[in-house]
Amino acid sequence: MSNAVSTLNGKVASGEVTIREGGLRGMITFRGDLSNAKLKSVCKTLTGFGVPEMGKATSNGDKGVAWMSPDELLILVPHAQTNDAIAAIEKAMKGQHHLAKNVSDARTHLTVQGSFAREVIAKLAPADLHPDHFQIGDFRRTRLGQVAAAFWMTDAETFEVICFRSVGEYAFDLLAASAKAGPVGRF
Repeated sequence: MSNAVSTLNGKVASGEVTIREGGLRGMITFRGDLSNAKLKSVCKTLTGFGVPEMGKATSNGDKGVAWMSPDELLILVPHAQTNDAIAAIEKAMKGQHHLAKNVSDARTHLTVQGSFAREVIAKLAPADLHPDHFQIGDFRRTRLGQVAAAFWMTDAETFEVICFRSVGEYAFDLLAASAKAGPVGRF
């Protein structure tokens, strides 16, 4: 069996806003009826968080839950716990219509952190990131430049970004270039 490796081996672009490849992270696509009590319970058990509202994500460290669509969540767990988490989902949801798939190795996790992190993302995404419209815990599926991505804020200066592994280096370089160019206009 081969060893799992992250997309960019922990690559970092340091500066006033730092772009960091987040390393291996367990990611599970979990589809089902989001109002189902068993689904809600297993989310809470695995991550410590309940099912988020539409357009929201909750996370702390390697654990979290993001709302992806009316019947889909992204479950975040430590990479080494991914298979156990899927087994727990399968056990909890037995007899219930659902889907749980490990997508960890198909995704790249990046962190954008610093004083103008919001502007770094705003220059690249067709989303309203003004503080009146995008706050801590808000989640968007959109694109960065020309690639599909999702992101959310974990604090006032930190964004978590997830994209397909195949475009991970492009997304990293794009974010690094946006950060290096500096702030255009502060929100």
